[in-house]
Amino acid sequence: MIKRIFQFLKFYFSANTLHGVHSPFVFDFCRKILEDQRNFYAYGDLVTLREQLRQNKSVIDVNDFGAGSLVLPKKKKRISEIAKTSATAVHFAKILFKTALTYQPKSILELGTSLGISTLYFSKANDASKVYTIEGCPNVAKVAQNNFQTSKAKNIQQFTGEFGQSLPNALKEIESLDLVFIDGNHRYQPTMDYFELCMKKSNENTIIVFDDIYWSDEMTKAWTELKNDPRVTQSIDLYQFGYVFFNKDFKEKQHWKLVPLRWKPWQVW
Repeated sequence: MIKRIFQFLKFYFSANTLHGVHSPFVFDFCRKILEDQRNFYAYGDLVTLREQLRQNKSVIDVNDFGAGSLVLPKKKKRISEIAKTSATAVHFAKILFKTALTYQPKSILELGTSLGISTLYFSKANDASKVYTIEGCPNVAKVAQNNFQTSKAKNIQQFTGEFGQSLPNALKEIESLDLVFIDGNHRYQPTMDYFELCMKKSNENTIIVFDDIYWSDEMTKAWTELKNDPRVTQSIDLYQFGYVFFNKDFKEKQHWKLVPLRWKPWQVW
Protein backbone atom coordinates (compact mmCIF):
# COMPACT_ATOMS: atom_id res chain seq x y z
CA MET A 1 0.00 0.00 0.00
CA ILE A 2 2.80 2.46 0.90
CA LYS A 3 4.45 1.71 -2.45
CA ARG A 4 1.21 2.41 -4.32
CA ILE A 5 0.75 5.72 -2.50
CA PHE A 6 4.31 6.78 -3.31
CA GLN A 7 3.83 5.67 -6.92
CA PHE A 8 0.65 7.70 -7.25
CA LEU A 9 2.16 10.82 -5.69
CA LYS A 10 5.11 10.55 -8.08
CA PHE A 11 2.67 10.31 -10.99
CA TYR A 12 0.45 13.14 -9.77
CA PHE A 13 3.19 15.70 -9.25
CA SER A 14 4.65 15.00 -12.69
CA ALA A 15 1.29 15.12 -14.53
CA ASN A 16 -0.16 17.90 -16.65
CA THR A 17 -3.66 19.34 -16.69
CA LEU A 18 -5.47 20.88 -19.64
CA HIS A 19 -3.64 24.17 -19.07
CA GLY A 20 -0.20 22.56 -19.35
CA VAL A 21 -0.77 20.86 -22.70
CA HIS A 22 0.62 22.35 -25.91
CA SER A 23 -0.29 19.49 -28.27
CA PRO A 24 -3.58 20.20 -30.12
CA PHE A 25 -4.41 16.49 -30.17
CA VAL A 26 -3.82 16.00 -26.44
CA PHE A 27 -5.56 19.28 -25.59
CA ASP A 28 -8.62 17.97 -27.47
CA PHE A 29 -8.34 14.67 -25.56
CA CYS A 30 -8.33 16.56 -22.26
CA ARG A 31 -11.24 18.78 -23.19
CA LYS A 32 -13.53 16.06 -24.55
CA ILE A 33 -12.62 13.08 -22.37
CA LEU A 34 -11.22 14.32 -19.06
CA GLU A 35 -13.03 17.61 -18.62
CA ASP A 36 -16.45 17.04 -20.19
CA GLN A 37 -18.81 16.78 -17.21
CA ARG A 38 -22.06 16.40 -19.14
CA ASN A 39 -24.50 13.75 -17.94
CA PHE A 40 -24.77 11.72 -21.14
CA TYR A 41 -27.90 9.82 -22.14
CA ALA A 42 -26.54 6.35 -21.29
CA TYR A 43 -25.28 7.07 -17.79
CA GLY A 44 -28.54 6.79 -15.85
CA ASP A 45 -29.52 3.31 -17.02
CA LEU A 46 -26.00 1.96 -16.56
CA VAL A 47 -25.70 3.35 -13.04
CA THR A 48 -29.03 1.67 -12.24
CA LEU A 49 -27.77 -1.64 -13.69
CA ARG A 50 -24.57 -1.39 -11.67
CA GLU A 51 -26.56 -0.84 -8.46
CA GLN A 52 -28.80 -3.83 -9.23
CA LEU A 53 -25.71 -6.02 -9.67
CA ARG A 54 -24.23 -4.71 -6.42
CA GLN A 55 -27.40 -5.87 -4.67
CA ASN A 56 -27.53 -9.29 -6.39
CA LYS A 57 -26.74 -11.98 -3.82
CA SER A 58 -26.81 -14.87 -6.31
CA VAL A 59 -23.77 -17.15 -6.05
CA ILE A 60 -21.90 -18.47 -9.09
CA ASP A 61 -18.77 -20.57 -9.64
CA VAL A 62 -15.93 -18.43 -10.92
CA ASN A 63 -12.80 -19.61 -12.73
CA ASP A 64 -9.81 -17.31 -12.40
CA PHE A 65 -7.01 -17.47 -14.96
CA GLY A 66 -3.57 -17.11 -13.46
CA ALA A 67 0.02 -17.08 -14.67
CA GLY A 68 0.63 -19.10 -17.78
CA SER A 69 -3.13 -19.14 -18.46
CA LEU A 70 -3.64 -21.90 -15.93
CA VAL A 71 -7.14 -22.24 -14.52
CA LEU A 72 -7.13 -21.83 -10.76
CA PRO A 73 -9.59 -23.77 -8.56
CA LYS A 74 -13.19 -22.60 -8.83
CA LYS A 75 -14.39 -20.12 -6.27
CA LYS A 76 -17.95 -19.37 -5.32
CA LYS A 77 -18.66 -15.66 -5.47
CA ARG A 78 -21.72 -13.51 -5.15
CA ILE A 79 -22.52 -11.39 -8.17
CA SER A 80 -22.58 -8.42 -5.79
CA GLU A 81 -18.96 -9.12 -4.85
CA ILE A 82 -17.88 -9.22 -8.50
CA ALA A 83 -19.74 -5.97 -9.19
CA LYS A 84 -17.98 -4.25 -6.30
CA THR A 85 -14.45 -5.53 -6.95
CA SER A 86 -14.11 -6.32 -10.66
CA ALA A 87 -16.40 -3.97 -12.57
CA THR A 88 -14.81 -0.81 -13.97
CA ALA A 89 -15.52 2.09 -11.58
CA VAL A 90 -18.18 4.59 -12.68
CA HIS A 91 -15.76 7.46 -13.24
CA PHE A 92 -13.46 5.41 -15.45
CA ALA A 93 -16.32 3.72 -17.29
CA LYS A 94 -17.44 7.23 -18.28
CA ILE A 95 -13.96 7.89 -19.66
CA LEU A 96 -14.28 4.78 -21.82
CA PHE A 97 -17.71 5.97 -22.98
CA LYS A 98 -16.35 9.40 -23.93
CA THR A 99 -13.40 7.78 -25.70
CA ALA A 100 -15.76 5.79 -27.93
CA LEU A 101 -18.06 8.81 -28.35
CA THR A 102 -15.20 11.11 -29.34
CA TYR A 103 -13.34 8.87 -31.77
CA GLN A 104 -16.36 6.95 -33.15
CA PRO A 105 -14.60 3.59 -33.69
CA LYS A 106 -16.34 1.16 -36.03
CA SER A 107 -14.90 -1.86 -34.22
CA ILE A 108 -14.17 -2.14 -30.49
CA LEU A 109 -12.45 -5.08 -28.83
CA GLU A 110 -12.56 -5.61 -25.07
CA LEU A 111 -10.49 -8.22 -23.23
CA GLY A 112 -12.19 -8.77 -19.89
CA THR A 113 -15.98 -8.51 -20.05
CA SER A 114 -16.63 -9.24 -16.37
CA LEU A 115 -20.34 -8.44 -15.82
CA GLY A 116 -20.48 -6.39 -19.02
CA ILE A 117 -20.72 -2.90 -17.54
CA SER A 118 -17.78 -1.39 -19.43
CA THR A 119 -18.94 -3.29 -22.53
CA LEU A 120 -22.28 -1.51 -22.34
CA TYR A 121 -20.62 1.89 -21.97
CA PHE A 122 -18.82 1.16 -25.25
CA SER A 123 -22.00 -0.15 -26.85
CA LYS A 124 -24.14 2.83 -25.87
CA ALA A 125 -21.55 5.37 -27.06
CA ASN A 126 -22.17 4.47 -30.69
CA ASP A 127 -24.94 2.18 -31.94
CA ALA A 128 -23.16 1.89 -35.29
CA SER A 129 -20.05 0.34 -33.76
CA LYS A 130 -19.49 -3.38 -33.32
CA VAL A 131 -18.26 -4.37 -29.86
CA TYR A 132 -16.38 -7.66 -29.49
CA THR A 133 -15.81 -8.73 -25.90
CA ILE A 134 -14.02 -11.69 -24.32
CA GLU A 135 -14.62 -13.16 -20.85
CA GLY A 136 -12.63 -16.05 -19.47
CA CYS A 137 -15.21 -17.43 -17.03
CA PRO A 138 -18.35 -18.98 -18.59
CA ASN A 139 -20.60 -18.26 -15.59
CA VAL A 140 -19.58 -14.61 -15.44
CA ALA A 141 -20.08 -14.40 -19.22
CA LYS A 142 -23.65 -15.67 -18.80
CA VAL A 143 -24.44 -12.86 -16.36
CA ALA A 144 -22.95 -10.35 -18.80
CA GLN A 145 -25.01 -11.78 -21.65
CA ASN A 146 -28.17 -11.36 -19.61
CA ASN A 147 -27.19 -7.73 -18.95
CA PHE A 148 -26.70 -7.14 -22.68
CA GLN A 149 -30.15 -8.54 -23.41
CA THR A 150 -31.80 -6.55 -20.62
CA SER A 151 -30.13 -3.38 -21.91
CA LYS A 152 -31.21 -4.20 -25.50
CA ALA A 153 -27.64 -3.88 -26.74
CA LYS A 154 -27.62 -5.42 -30.21
CA ASN A 155 -24.11 -4.46 -31.31
CA ILE A 156 -22.18 -6.76 -28.95
CA GLN A 157 -20.58 -10.08 -29.93
CA GLN A 158 -19.34 -12.13 -27.01
CA PHE A 159 -16.56 -14.71 -26.83
CA THR A 160 -15.91 -16.94 -23.84
CA GLY A 161 -12.70 -18.68 -22.81
CA GLU A 162 -9.08 -18.05 -21.89
CA PHE A 163 -7.75 -15.04 -23.79
CA GLY A 164 -4.87 -16.89 -25.41
CA GLN A 165 -7.39 -19.08 -27.23
CA SER A 166 -10.37 -16.73 -27.56
CA LEU A 167 -8.49 -13.66 -28.80
CA PRO A 168 -7.26 -15.28 -32.06
CA ASN A 169 -10.82 -16.51 -32.67
CA ALA A 170 -12.26 -13.05 -32.11
CA LEU A 171 -9.67 -11.43 -34.37
CA LYS A 172 -10.76 -13.70 -37.21
CA GLU A 173 -14.13 -11.93 -37.08
CA ILE A 174 -12.62 -8.44 -37.20
CA GLU A 175 -11.32 -6.82 -40.35
CA SER A 176 -9.63 -3.90 -38.62
CA LEU A 177 -9.41 -2.76 -34.99
CA ASP A 178 -10.24 0.85 -34.13
CA LEU A 179 -10.38 0.74 -30.32
CA VAL A 180 -9.04 -1.94 -27.96
CA PHE A 181 -9.49 -2.12 -24.18
CA ILE A 182 -7.21 -4.66 -22.46
CA ASP A 183 -8.43 -5.42 -18.94
CA GLY A 184 -7.46 -8.92 -17.89
CA ASN A 185 -4.60 -11.19 -16.83
CA HIS A 186 -2.57 -8.28 -15.49
CA ARG A 187 0.83 -9.83 -16.09
CA TYR A 188 3.75 -8.77 -18.21
CA GLN A 189 4.00 -11.48 -20.86
CA PRO A 190 0.27 -12.00 -21.54
CA THR A 191 -0.17 -8.22 -21.86
CA MET A 192 2.65 -8.02 -24.39
CA ASP A 193 1.25 -11.04 -26.26
CA TYR A 194 -2.25 -9.51 -26.49
CA PHE A 195 -0.74 -6.28 -27.78
CA GLU A 196 1.14 -8.08 -30.55
CA LEU A 197 -1.93 -10.05 -31.59
CA CYS A 198 -4.01 -6.88 -31.75
CA MET A 199 -1.34 -5.09 -33.76
CA LYS A 200 -1.96 -7.55 -36.59
CA LYS A 201 -5.39 -5.97 -37.08
CA SER A 202 -4.48 -2.40 -36.16
CA ASN A 203 -4.39 0.66 -38.38
CA GLU A 204 -2.94 4.14 -38.14
CA ASN A 205 -5.99 5.37 -36.21
CA THR A 206 -6.20 2.45 -33.78
CA ILE A 207 -6.31 3.32 -30.07
CA ILE A 208 -5.29 0.70 -27.49
CA VAL A 209 -6.16 1.30 -23.84
CA PHE A 210 -4.54 -0.72 -21.05
CA ASP A 211 -6.19 -0.93 -17.64
CA ASP A 212 -4.38 -0.96 -14.27
CA ILE A 213 -0.99 0.02 -15.67
CA TYR A 214 0.42 0.50 -12.15
CA TRP A 215 -1.36 -2.50 -10.62
CA SER A 216 1.87 -4.51 -10.26
CA ASP A 217 5.54 -4.35 -11.14
CA GLU A 218 4.78 -6.57 -14.13
CA MET A 219 2.11 -4.22 -15.46
CA THR A 220 4.32 -1.19 -14.94
CA LYS A 221 7.11 -2.94 -16.83
CA ALA A 222 4.69 -3.78 -19.65
CA TRP A 223 3.41 -0.19 -19.81
CA THR A 224 6.97 1.20 -19.93
CA GLU A 225 7.84 -1.03 -22.88
CA LEU A 226 4.53 -0.47 -24.66
CA LYS A 227 4.70 3.32 -24.63
CA ASN A 228 8.29 3.13 -25.91
CA ASP A 229 7.44 0.71 -28.70
CA PRO A 230 8.68 2.27 -31.98
CA ARG A 231 5.23 1.81 -33.55
CA VAL A 232 3.63 4.00 -30.88
CA THR A 233 3.65 7.69 -31.82
CA GLN A 234 1.88 9.12 -28.73
CA SER A 235 0.95 7.80 -25.30
CA ILE A 236 -1.29 9.17 -22.56
CA ASP A 237 -0.99 7.99 -18.97
CA LEU A 238 -4.06 8.56 -16.77
CA TYR A 239 -2.63 6.39 -13.96
CA GLN A 240 -5.60 4.00 -14.13
CA PHE A 241 -5.48 3.75 -17.94
CA GLY A 242 -2.67 3.91 -20.44
CA TYR A 243 -3.52 4.98 -24.01
CA VAL A 244 -1.27 4.34 -27.03
CA PHE A 245 -1.75 5.89 -30.48
CA PHE A 246 -0.17 5.12 -33.84
CA ASN A 247 -1.04 8.13 -35.99
CA LYS A 248 2.01 9.01 -38.10
CA ASP A 249 0.93 12.65 -38.47
CA PHE A 250 2.42 13.51 -35.08
CA LYS A 251 5.60 15.51 -35.60
CA GLU A 252 7.38 13.92 -32.65
CA LYS A 253 6.81 11.06 -30.24
CA GLN A 254 5.51 12.27 -26.88
CA HIS A 255 4.45 10.68 -23.60
CA TRP A 256 1.87 12.53 -21.52
CA LYS A 257 0.73 12.13 -17.92
CA LEU A 258 -2.64 13.79 -17.41
CA VAL A 259 -5.02 14.59 -14.57
CA PRO A 260 -8.30 16.54 -14.79
CA LEU A 261 -8.59 20.09 -13.49
CA ARG A 262 -11.21 18.98 -10.96
CA TRP A 263 -9.05 16.49 -9.12
CA LYS A 264 -10.88 14.13 -6.74
CA PRO A 265 -8.72 11.76 -4.65
CA TRP A 266 -11.44 9.08 -4.44
CA GLN A 267 -11.31 8.75 -8.24
CA VAL A 268 -7.75 7.35 -7.85
CA TRP A 269 -6.37 10.61 -9.24
